[in-house]
Amino acid sequence: MSIHFPLQADGALDAQQPAPRFKSVAGSGNQPLANGTAVFNSPEVFSPLMLMKQSALENNLRQLADFCREKGVMLAAHGKTSMSPAILRRAVTEGGAWGLSAATPAQVRALRQFGIRNVFLANELVDPGGIRWIGEWQKQHPDHGFLCYVDSLQGVRLLEQHLGDSRIAVLLEMSVSGGRTGCRSSSEALEIAAAIAASPALQLVGVAGYEGALGAGRDAAGVQRVKEYCQMLIDTAALLAEHQLFASQHIILSAGGGAWFDVVSACFTAANLPLPMTPLIRSGAYMAHDSGLYARIAPFAQPGATHHFTAALEIWGRVLSRPEPGLAFVDFGRRDVPFDQDLPNPLWVRNVDGSAPRAASGMRISEVNDQHAYLVLPEEDALKPGDWVGCGISHPCTAFDKWRYLPLVDDDYCVTDSLETAF
Repeated sequence: MSIHFPLQADGALDAQQPAPRFKSVAGSGNQPLANGTAVFNSPEVFSPLMLMKQSALENNLRQLADFCREKGVMLAAHGKTSMSPAILRRAVTEGGAWGLSAATPAQVRALRQFGIRNVFLANELVDPGGIRWIGEWQKQHPDHGFLCYVDSLQGVRLLEQHLGDSRIAVLLEMSVSGGRTGCRSSSEALEIAAAIAASPALQLVGVAGYEGALGAGRDAAGVQRVKEYCQMLIDTAALLAEHQLFASQHIILSAGGGAWFDVVSACFTAANLPLPMTPLIRSGAYMAHDSGLYARIAPFAQPGATHHFTAALEIWGRVLSRPEPGLAFVDFGRRDVPFDQDLPNPLWVRNVDGSAPRAASGMRISEVNDQHAYLVLPEEDALKPGDWVGCGISHPCTAFDKWRYLPLVDDDYCVTDSLETAF
């Protein structure tokens, strides 16, 4: 019996499933704002506030969609970055994504609740409860696509034990010493692939991996490591095809997170394999981009790039105190902003009533506590308590999870939509 793993984006969103709504419990106390609300002079807005720029989001969706179409690759946009139904549904309807990636069975369930028809669990599926739930869902929704990883014989046994009479498509995950999850050798890959091929519950449809743990920087050495890793995935796919272990005559090669999808796409599309192949990349940070980590390492930030992403997230807070000439404190901190990959980057300043926007020249965040940001600034700057400070963030993957609600705003900072998250 064949199972459903469509290689087209058609029907990737269940139009009958409305985007869920969640009760806002954001730590700032902000509730969803009415469309048209002007953020900086509304009595409904409490500080601090994380917001998203609509024009940047739309640009980022369009730019990666164009890239994928030009390169002939498929996109399973990673949902873990935002876990926001309004954003992720747009990645499918406007951004051309085949479907969405998840990192955990709980995220798979959330994406199904969002109405996403094609879901790729880019991880091993070993949790018995998660296996049973996913198996039951697939049995009840045979037209919904689902993929996941396997990298061990024990993983095969767990899936067989808990799927019951359900069947799912899987990809063999490969990695190298020092990498993340995944088989470490071709002999191990053959053994596990043979077990998958013999299983009545599983169908092997491709090979996958994650290159991001290997290429820490965009230098020549990092590029070479990623290329060698991609070649290992290609060689593994060729080996499994030679042993006739794939369940289909058309296979998937999947890798490509936010930092290396350009190199991965180039390697995969140039591969010479005995079976037709579709490359599947899994970037998720691109929807928000940032003003730090991804502004440096993202493919479209590199010299000669023909596409570009725009930072969509901003954190706005009010100055609490100006206790020293060159130091001010702003009312956001570790509970509000990512700090694992760079601190927020001051961009703009506004008066207490939101007027007179100006560049945050000479300002930087030197440290964040739980609810305080240390703002170093020129001693002569007129910044005063109550004024707004707006910052770009670094690493969107640890930004959305701190907020249950973010307003989507136009370039005049008027609300156009409510973005709620489901972490």
